[in-house]
Amino acid sequence: MNKKNKKIPKNPIKNDLVRNLLTIILLFIFMASIFTLFDISEEKPKEISMSKLVQQVNEEKVKEIVVKEDKVEIILNDENNTKETLLKGGISSLEDELINVHKLSQEKVYKAHIVTKGKTGMESFLENFGPTLLMFALLGFLLWMMLGQAQKQNGQAMSFGRSTARFLKPGEKKKKTTFKDVAGVREAKEELLEIVDFLKNSKKFLELGARIPRGVLLLGPPGTGKTLLAKAVSGEADVPFFNISGSEFVEMFVGVGASRVRDLFKNAKKNAPSILFIDEIDAVGRHRGAGLGGGHDEREQTLNQILVEMDGFDTETNVIVIAATNRPDVLDPALLRPGRFDRRIELDLPDIKDREAILKVHAKGKPIEKNINLHRIAARTPGFSGAELFNLLNEAAILTARRNKKIIGKNEILESIEKVMLGPERKSNLLLQDEKKIAAYHEAGHALLGHLLPKTDPIHKISIISRGRAAGYTLNLPEEDKHFHSKSEFVDNLAMLLGGYAAEKIIFNDLTTGASSDLNRASKLARELVTKYGMSEKLGPIVFGQHSDTVFLGKEIHEQRNYSEKVAADIDYEVEQFLNNALETAIETINKNKDKLNKIANKLIEVETIEREEFEKLMKN
Repeated sequence: MNKKNKKIPKNPIKNDLVRNLLTIILLFIFMASIFTLFDISEEKPKEISMSKLVQQVNEEKVKEIVVKEDKVEIILNDENNTKETLLKGGISSLEDELINVHKLSQEKVYKAHIVTKGKTGMESFLENFGPTLLMFALLGFLLWMMLGQAQKQNGQAMSFGRSTARFLKPGEKKKKTTFKDVAGVREAKEELLEIVDFLKNSKKFLELGARIPRGVLLLGPPGTGKTLLAKAVSGEADVPFFNISGSEFVEMFVGVGASRVRDLFKNAKKNAPSILFIDEIDAVGRHRGAGLGGGHDEREQTLNQILVEMDGFDTETNVIVIAATNRPDVLDPALLRPGRFDRRIELDLPDIKDREAILKVHAKGKPIEKNINLHRIAARTPGFSGAELFNLLNEAAILTARRNKKIIGKNEILESIEKVMLGPERKSNLLLQDEKKIAAYHEAGHALLGHLLPKTDPIHKISIISRGRAAGYTLNLPEEDKHFHSKSEFVDNLAMLLGGYAAEKIIFNDLTTGASSDLNRASKLARELVTKYGMSEKLGPIVFGQHSDTVFLGKEIHEQRNYSEKVAADIDYEVEQFLNNALETAIETINKNKDKLNKIANKLIEVETIEREEFEKLMKN
C-alpha cells in the first residue's frame, strides 16, 4: 500500500497579512508616482520680469499671453513656442498696464494676443478638495481591506468545527479503486464483500432480522493495504465515501474535535447509505484514563463523541464506519466492543503467492523484460509488505532510467531488492586492502555456516560492497514462507550469526567491530529462546517478562518483571549457554572446512559479489 504524500498546509492568516502589506506598499508607490507625475510632467517655464516682457512685446516676439488669476504665461513667437512666466503675477489688467504705464502702442499690444482665463468649477474643486478626497479614498480602501480580513477570519472561526473529510461521490469512475486493484488478502476481501452486499442489498438481510454492521476495523502492519482496501470497498459499493484521518479531529481549541465528529456523521447520514473511513484511528482512539491526559482532555472528548455517534441513542443509521490502525493494542476497549466495530479484519504480510500477485499488479504499465520470473522475485522478498513491493519496482524503474535503458531488467530488480532491504550502495565507502580481506572472511564465515548447517536457509548472495550501515552482507532466504520455527533451526541460525565473528577469530586471531550487528541480533534471539519461546532445558516452558495490560506513557516501555533476581541470573546463564554453544559450533565447522572458507573469501576479494549459482558451484568443486 502506497500512500500519497500529503502537502503541508500553508498558514492562511500569515499569507493574508503578507498579501495586505504588499498591497499597501504598492498603493503608496502608485500614489507617489501620480504626484510625481503631476509635479514634474513638464519642464518649468523661465521666469522673467515686467521690463523684459515690455521689451519682448515692443519687439513683437510674443505670440500669446495667457492671464490667469495669479499667473501670467507667455508664449514666444519662435520655432519652439518657448513658454515663460511673469516674475510677478496677480496683475488685474495687463493690457492697460502695457499701454498706459509702459507706453506701448495698442497695435503691438494687440499683436501679443492677451487672453484672460478664469478657473473652471472642477479645477477649483480639485485644487481645493482633491488632496483631501484622495486621502479619504486611501483610508477607505485600507478600512475595507481590514474589514474583509476580519470577516474572513470570523468565517474561519465559524467553520472551525466543521468536518474536513474528503468526499467521493458515487459514480465517479476517475481514480476509482475496486477489489481487482488489490492483490492478495483473500480473506479480508471476502469479509468486506459482505459489507458491500449489505450496502447494495440490505433488504434481504433486514428481512432475516440481521442488522447492518456498524464498523469494520482493519488491523495490520504498515504498508499491508488497509487504506487501499477501504477505497476498494467504496468503489465496489458505489456509495458516497468520506475519508478523514484521525489526527484531523484534534485541534488546539477545546471542543473542536467533538464538533467535527458530529458534523462528519451528520453529513454521512444525509448521504446514507455511505461509508465513513477514519485512517489512523489510534490518534484519537487511545485508551482513556491513562497517561497524562485528564478526563477533559480534548482527545478523550473526541473519542467520546465517536462512541456516541457509532452506537448511542441513534441506532437507526445506514452508515458503515471503516477504520484502520497498526496499533490495535492501544485502542480503547469501548471502541472495540460489538455494536461499534463489529468486524475486526487482520491484514498480515503477504505470503509468496500474494507477493507474486502484488508484483503483477504493480508491474502493469512498466516495460519489464519478458523472461523475468516474478515468482522468483517474490521468493526473494520474504517479509515485504505491499508498499515495499511497490517501492521495489519503482526503484527498479528509476535505476533503469538512470542507466538510460528502455526496459527494466533482472539486474535492476535484484539491485532494488537489496536497496529496499539494506539501503543504497555506498560506492564512495572504499575499504582498505586489509579491511577488504577482513570483510571477505567475515562474510565467508556466515556463508559457510549457512551452507553446511542443515536447518539454515539457502544462501542467495554474498557481497563485500557497502550498503547502508553494513560493510558487507550475506543474504539467506527461505524457499517457502514459514509459519513455525523449531529450536534446532534457531540454534543453527545462532551459529550462522556468529560465523563472521568466529572466522575473524580463527583467521586473524583478532576481533573487529564489524561483528557488532551480528552479536546484537544473536543476543536478542538467544534471550527470546529463553524468555519468550520456553526453549531452555533448565528453566522450562515459562514466559518471563510480560507487558502490562494498561497503557502508561507508551505501552512498550512499561514491562512487568514477573521473576526474581535468582531467575534473572538463571536467564542470563541460559542465554550465555546458547551463545557459547553456537560459537563452539561455528568455530568447529570453520576449522573442519577452512579450505572452503579460503575459497569463498578469495573469490569475494576478487569479484566482491557472489550470486547463488556461482556459490553452489564453488562449494561443489
